Order: sequence, then structure tokens, then C-alpha cells
Amino acid sequence: MWPTTDTTTAWWRSDSDRYWQSIDAAVREEGCDSPVAVLDLTAFEHNVADLRRRAGGVPIRVASKSIRVRTVISEILARDGFAGVLAYDVAEAIWLATESGITDVLLGYPSVRPHALRSLIADDVARSRVTLLVDSAEHLDIVDALVPPAQRGDVRVAIDLDASLKLGGGRLHLGVRRSPVHSPAQARSLAESIERRAGFTLVGVMSYEAQVAGMGNGAAGKPLTNAAVRLLQQRSMAELVERRVAAIGAISEVRELEFVNGGGTGSLEVTATDPSVTDIAAGSGFFGGHLFDSYAHFRPAPAVGFGLDVVRLPAPGIATCAGGGWIASGPPGADRLPLPVWPAGLRYVGTEAAGEVQTPLRNADGLAVGDRVWFRHTKSGEICERVGELVLVARDASGCARVVDRLPTYRGEGKCFL
Repeated sequence: MWPTTDTTTAWWRSDSDRYWQSIDAAVREEGCDSPVAVLDLTAFEHNVADLRRRAGGVPIRVASKSIRVRTVISEILARDGFAGVLAYDVAEAIWLATESGITDVLLGYPSVRPHALRSLIADDVARSRVTLLVDSAEHLDIVDALVPPAQRGDVRVAIDLDASLKLGGGRLHLGVRRSPVHSPAQARSLAESIERRAGFTLVGVMSYEAQVAGMGNGAAGKPLTNAAVRLLQQRSMAELVERRVAAIGAISEVRELEFVNGGGTGSLEVTATDPSVTDIAAGSGFFGGHLFDSYAHFRPAPAVGFGLDVVRLPAPGIATCAGGGWIASGPPGADRLPLPVWPAGLRYVGTEAAGEVQTPLRNADGLAVGDRVWFRHTKSGEICERVGELVLVARDASGCARVVDRLPTYRGEGKCFL
């Protein structure tokens, strides 16, 4: 049974220092070694409820790459408002479908890995529950070359519809570089190609508006930049909704679809207004990395953090922690580094920052060897790749924290997919 926790007080807002101090005390009492990653259930429940509210009744598909803890994924899916998984690797998708009993697993990315694809094709249960993502006939060719249509059951596929905004005849690209399928005509053409081929069933469409979901629009001290980002996001969503509705209409003339997936944690409200979308992906919003502190329209609670031990004091005012270089994906920059949050006021040494094996921190007067420093991760996926377990902490009505469970991560279960 999922542990219960007090949900009446947002302790991370009312007393941030006490919030992290109580987490530190709880894991020390439990005897957890560093590095230790913690999921605060009070903050987690806040994030779950807020994601559901923001989606406005549209089901949320859980992006597994941002969580990487099977028990947490299953717990979310057991709740109203959440349905299906957006996986990041074929082998992972097979594992979730067959070992966790998840009946709807959509791949968020194409795959050309022969062993994983053969395993999917050979497993009747996995093949009925997992949907491959494709954006060209070459992806179909690869599957056919591995196992010809006459020697396999049908493989479920979805089309990746590019959600980026292209201006100036394509000279300005706003969004991520994903699929070559951008226009409704291109989407219909690929749908017709899939329909003509034996051994495939077209069941859905995915499109990810990263320029809306993944760009902060409320960064501190940057009013002009924030205004420009919001303007571009509004223009992008207006263009995308019109184009996505047209593309789904064109595809539906070829094949009736089971689902249309879109969006991400940062775009739930606006993606929910698209009448063509049947479910919205979200992952990072459950754990609440500090990247989302720069969003104007929502602020997830810092449900996950990690603690590192102070192992030496190389100079006055400097404390060195063991580990720390848990860098998030995306353009290199300070915003991709973990954020030291407790004790308050700690800062990176500019010439070293977060290190692979050690991380020196300034403003560390008062810290001693053996103390522990707490960090917030940037996004989500990077943290559970670094630890074997996620320690669950619950709170009573006074805010006192206690360890209530320790869950294996993908890494703790011996899994490494990408």
C-alpha cells in the first residue's frame, strides 16, 4: 500500500530551511548512506494534484524517462486522471508491459535496435501493448528486415508529428529537431504508406511542443525575455493547434486512431485546449526539478532532492562534497547543474562547478566533515540514473519527516536502457 502523508501544509514554501533539515534528519535516522535521493510524499502529492488540475480532465500519460522508478510509475497510473506510459526505449517498454502489467506503452522516440525490436516482435503480450514511434518508411523497413510480415503479428505504430514552429520559410526554427513529418499532407502520406504495408497497424500520433512545454517564461530578473518567450509560445500554440487538428483529420481519413498524444509538463493547460489531443505527456512535474522555477504559470514542489556528504574542507569557507555532477540534458549552462539548497547560501566554485567525483562549495562556514548538503536536481531523469533506490519520506501534521519506504530505481533493478 502506498504510504500516507500529511497534505495540508506546503512545508517547502512555509519554511524551506525546516523542510530540508527534516529530510536530512529522517534519512540520517534511517542510516541512509550518501548519495541518497529522497521523494517527499507531501510534495509529491501536491504535484500529482496540480498536474491533474492543469490538464483539465485530459488524461496524462506518464513520461517514464523522468521517473525511472517502477513502483512510482505504477502508483501514478493507479490514480484517476492518468493513463498509459510514454517510454524512452524499446527494451524498457517491453519490461514495463510484461513485468509491470502496463497495457498502454507508447515509445516517445524511434528505435533501430535489432535485438530489442526482435524481442518486441517475438512477445505477443508486449507487441499488443507497446506502440513504436515512426516518422519515415525507413523505420518500417527496419522492422520488416528483422522479421518479415508473414512471420510475425502486426506491430503497433504511431506517427511522430513535428510540433515545432517554422518561420520565414523555415529559416527560423522554434522547437526541437524531431520528426520530418510537419505538414498535414506529409502526415497523410506516411499514414497511407503504413496502411499499404502488411504487418503494421497505425494506432496513434505523438507530437511534442518543446518550445512551449520546455521553455521557462518567468525567469527572475528577465521581464523582456519572458514577455518575448510568452509571445512566441502563444503564436506557436495557435499555429500548432490548427496544424495538428488538420493533420489528425487527414490521417483519420486513412485510419481511425486510438490516441493523439501531445504536450509536456510545461504545456498542460494549453495542450489541453487542442481538440485533437486525447492525452498529454508529463514526467518532470511529478518530481519538480528546479528548471521549472522559471515558469510563470505553475510551480511544482521540490518533491525530490539528493544529499551528498561533506568529505573535506580544503580552505576556509569551502566544503567539498563527494559526487555531485548530475548534469541534466539540454544546452550546457548553469541551469543544467544541480542546485544546492541546504544549508542555504551555498554556491559553486566557478572554476570547478559540479564535479564527477567531488564538488567544492563556497559560503560553507559552519559545515564540518561528515555533514550533508542537499541539492535539487534540474529536470528529473538524471537523478534516478545515479542511485539504486529512492527513499520515501512522509510527514505528520507538525511537519516532522520519517522514512516510510525505500524503492528500487531502474538502476537498482539492474536496468540501464539509454
